[in-house]
Amino acid sequence: MKFQLENNTYIDTNKPLDISIELSNSAMNLRAWHVDLPIIEPVRANGFVGAVAEGGSVNFRNISFNPHGHGTHTECLGHITKEIHSVNQSLTTYFFTAKLITITPEIVKNPNGNDKVIKKEQLIELLKNEKLEALIIRTIPNAVTKKHLNYTETNPAYLEQDCIEIMNECGVKHLLIDLPSVDKESDGGELAFHHVFWNVPSDPQFDKTITEFIYVDDSIKDGRYVLELQTAPFNNDASPSRPVLYEINNIL
Repeated sequence: MKFQLENNTYIDTNKPLDISIELSNSAMNLRAWHVDLPIIEPVRANGFVGAVAEGGSVNFRNISFNPHGHGTHTECLGHITKEIHSVNQSLTTYFFTAKLITITPEIVKNPNGNDKVIKKEQLIELLKNEKLEALIIRTIPNAVTKKHLNYTETNPAYLEQDCIEIMNECGVKHLLIDLPSVDKESDGGELAFHHVFWNVPSDPQFDKTITEFIYVDDSIKDGRYVLELQTAPFNNDASPSRPVLYEINNIL
C-alpha cells in the first residue's frame, strides 16, 4: 500500500526494510553482557507436552531471554532510573522521519588498549544540521556475522558523549545503532551517554528511546527514510523491537 507524504513523496508499505535481528535458541543467536543463550522449550506439566512433534496437540513453548543481551531491543530512560519506567508507556507513536548514516568508528588510544569511538565530528559531517526524529547508525565493518556474535568482553565500539549535542540540534528523539550499547562496555557503571541522552536526573526525557543491536544490510543505502518502530508491549524498561525502514519515493 502506498501512503502519500508531504512534498510530493510517498512510501510503499509493501516494501519494508527490516533492520531487526531475529531471536532464537540456537548457538548462532546474538549475545552480550555475559548472558547465556535464550531458552525456548515446550511446557511439560501433568502429562501435557507443548510440542506437536512429541505427540502434543499444540506447540506451547516457554521463552526465557534478556531484551538487552539477546537481540534488537528498544529501551527508555527506565534503563537507568531507580523508578520503574516502561518503554511501553514512553513510546506512544511509531512512525518517524529518519536518516541512516554509515560510520567507521575512530581508534582512540587509552592506557588499557584501543577503543573504537564514534565522534562528534563524524556526525557533524554526515548530518549537516538536518531536522529528523530518528537517527540510524550503521558501523563499519558490517559483515553479516554481526548478527551472530558474542560481544561479551570484546570492548565493542561506542559513541562519544558529545555526539548528543549534534543529535539534539537535529531534533533526534530516537537513536538506533548496530552495537550492544551506546556506552563503553566496561565504564565502571557510569553509562554517561545514556544519562546525558535522557537528561537523567535533572530533566528526564520520557519520550526518547535508544534501540540497540539492529543490523542494516549493505544493500540499504544511506539517506532519509520513514522509520516504523514497533515494540512488544512489555511492561519493562526495554522490549524486543522490530524497526522497519520505508524508502521515500517521489511522485512522478
